[in-house]
Amino acid sequence: MPHVRTQDLDITFFETGAQHGKPVLLLHGWPDDPTTWNGVAERLKDRNLRFVIPYLRGFGPTTFRSDSALRTANGGVLAMDAIALMDGLGIERFSVGGHDWGSHIAECLAIGWPDRVERIAQLSSTPRMGGLRTPPFRQSQLYWYQWFMATKRGAEAIAKDPKGFARIQWENWAPQGWFDEATFGAVAKSFENLDWVAITLHSYRVRWEEAEPDPRSLWLEQRVKETKSLSLPAIFIQGKEDGVTPAVMSEAVHQKFSGPFQRILLQNVGHFPQREDPETVARELVVFLEG
Repeated sequence: MPHVRTQDLDITFFETGAQHGKPVLLLHGWPDDPTTWNGVAERLKDRNLRFVIPYLRGFGPTTFRSDSALRTANGGVLAMDAIALMDGLGIERFSVGGHDWGSHIAECLAIGWPDRVERIAQLSSTPRMGGLRTPPFRQSQLYWYQWFMATKRGAEAIAKDPKGFARIQWENWAPQGWFDEATFGAVAKSFENLDWVAITLHSYRVRWEEAEPDPRSLWLEQRVKETKSLSLPAIFIQGKEDGVTPAVMSEAVHQKFSGPFQRILLQNVGHFPQREDPETVARELVVFLEG
């Protein structure tokens, strides 16, 4: 697989679609990997779209170049990784589609580099611009895994069985029977990356101020908190059966966007729309990206 060398990383990625088509950066979430976009990309391979689909830091064959590099994973530094990748590929202007972690990275990119990002598609995870607030108790209950990660014993348990920890999220977040053993087994190989646990822990601890963001990304983290809305074209896609981010949480998401915006809810779909219903996601994305 091709890779781009950045200051901190060797970023491995897939590239598919039209070689000279409109560039589209597709970003996976947690616990997942770039193959989450396979079904969508396959359905859109004949469109005038060039897809770049990387492994995020700490996943699969994307690796740190130095033992001394900070194992940080706040949205701002992940967005800086994405920009470094696109710089390495010589891509100036592009659109972004992001699921889960990728959803937040997409908005960080739009906020930090508004002259480069044409439009964003966010899947499953609602925007964090304006800052995160402590969720109500019912939502906090669904976020048990995030609070678990904030504890020493939780971190020790995850380090002992990272795949088991990831699997229970797949089981809880979407309707029963949505994935097979072969699919999870293949994706779980990406969690064998030696830095996966550290990256996972930091990502969730930092969002609740239990850890500090990467110092180089503080400018972007502050800008995200100060941003109330975005004006670029955007869509938000979510499954109605999402087991971790219920659809009610996105009812007011339109207030975060002052430009063209659409919220799309999918029937009988959970937290992984691009895996569970790639046909519909591909149909919605191509209309949006080619608009």
